[in-house]
Amino acid sequence: MQAEFYMCIRPFKDSDYSTITRIYANTKLDELRYEDKVFELLPLEEDAVRLKQLSESDIYLYDNGEVLGYGAVFGQEIRALFVLSKYRGLGVGQAILAFLMAKAGGEMSLYLASSNLPAKRLYEKYGFITVETFETRYNGLAVFADKMVRPAVG
Repeated sequence: MQAEFYMCIRPFKDSDYSTITRIYANTKLDELRYEDKVFELLPLEEDAVRLKQLSESDIYLYDNGEVLGYGAVFGQEIRALFVLSKYRGLGVGQAILAFLMAKAGGEMSLYLASSNLPAKRLYEKYGFITVETFETRYNGLAVFADKMVRPAVG
């Protein structure tokens, strides 16, 4: 079944930009839904730091006729993994994660909101462990984040 999922993953094209920003807008705040404060979305196209990080990354879309999510990797760091909420729990995120890990190989790292336990469980399933917790900011509000690392296998 994994091979079937891989067939749906393709590289980003410039014409996908509006799709990426739409998926980001529809899913970014889900990462912060477990926080004790309410965050306001800072659209990707207005978030200079995240937009720069994404633009220098290799981006891959899960596309089975409709783009259901995307992931981005820069070197050994996963910089994005977003799946439209109605497609979560169907293996889309797992397929994107496995694809990114295969592309990058070796030790990998990623960052996520400490309170995002569903995402943390997914990453732990693939061998990631939390190595650092720190305070950062999203759209002006403080949030704790975790750095997770997956040691090189083999």
